[in-house]
Amino acid sequence: MFNPSREQVRNFFIQAWRKRRAGEALSALESIAVDIIALHPEYHRVLEDPAAIDREFSPDDGQINPFLHLSLHLAIEEQLSIDQPPGIRAAVASLQLRRGDRHAALHEVLECLGETVFNAQRHNAPPDGAAYLECVRRRASTLG
Repeated sequence: MFNPSREQVRNFFIQAWRKRRAGEALSALESIAVDIIALHPEYHRVLEDPAAIDREFSPDDGQINPFLHLSLHLAIEEQLSIDQPPGIRAAVASLQLRRGDRHAALHEVLECLGETVFNAQRHNAPPDGAAYLECVRRRASTLG
């Protein structure tokens, strides 16, 4: 299993964005990543700063880690491409239909995924795919 370091993940996003801006060829995964990055102009400046590889983004300081955010988006795109956990594709489609905006729906899925990962880490257990899917389905069935 591929388990990149923090620096490798950050470098992947920084280099993919650099290649996009330079008009260089992108791999399939880089293409997905830059499409996600393009939806987040608030992160462009960070991705254009080579020192960002070592920067700390502390939630205690009210900062969102753009690399974590982009990584979760990328994970969701992978899940959707293979429908894993089974039913995630339909649940996200329902959520998107309910919200009327794919990116807004994906941010709700991202919240569910973040909660699932947090709970797995807290309990030293594998992620609970059923709870994750239920979280997305619950959001798809509520207004707002």
